[in-house]
Amino acid sequence: MGQGGEPRRAQAYDGELGAAVARAQDGDEAAFAVAYRIVQPGLLGYLRGLVGDDAEDVASDAWLEIARDLGRFKGDGAGFRGWTATIARHRALDHLRRQRVRPRASALEQDVLELPGPHTTHDQALEALSTERALRLVRELPRDQAEAVLLRVVVGLDGPAAARVLGKRPGAVRTAAYRGLKRLARSLGAEDANAEGVTDDGPRTLGESK
Repeated sequence: MGQGGEPRRAQAYDGELGAAVARAQDGDEAAFAVAYRIVQPGLLGYLRGLVGDDAEDVASDAWLEIARDLGRFKGDGAGFRGWTATIARHRALDHLRRQRVRPRASALEQDVLELPGPHTTHDQALEALSTERALRLVRELPRDQAEAVLLRVVVGLDGPAAARVLGKRPGAVRTAAYRGLKRLARSLGAEDANAEGVTDDGPRTLGESK
């Protein structure tokens, strides 16, 4: 279960999700629809952060693979969310390779990481991740940070599960998520300031190194 105050509502459905997956593995199509309904919003948000407007198409490809390989899955509801995120990530990376799109890391990264990041600002960034505006800003983060933020916050995976999806150590994913949220909070704050007529002399696209 998620901790109070954290926007990881998907975790509240893990019991229902695990039961639905078990029934779906026995051939219950209605149960598969229940699993889809629980998982799809977070999965789609994750994919929007990776491939933008092509998220629906990539999600469709991912669900075809999920349905095909469902009998091979072993685990509970939380495990199913991690498994589906792994499949979706593979489909997204295939899509990006086909388009020859390679997100670039920012040369500003170390400078930005030294800035103070109060928890209240992090919380504001977390709450805003449901918006298209925030997802656009997430796409400007270095990929390791973007994926860590999306998996932890949008998909609702815990640190070890997110690390398994990314093939990294939990500590590395935890650090990447923290750094990504720190940068996201700064970007959201800069946009809010500009909207109020405050100019920003620095570069606006943090995801670009040149």
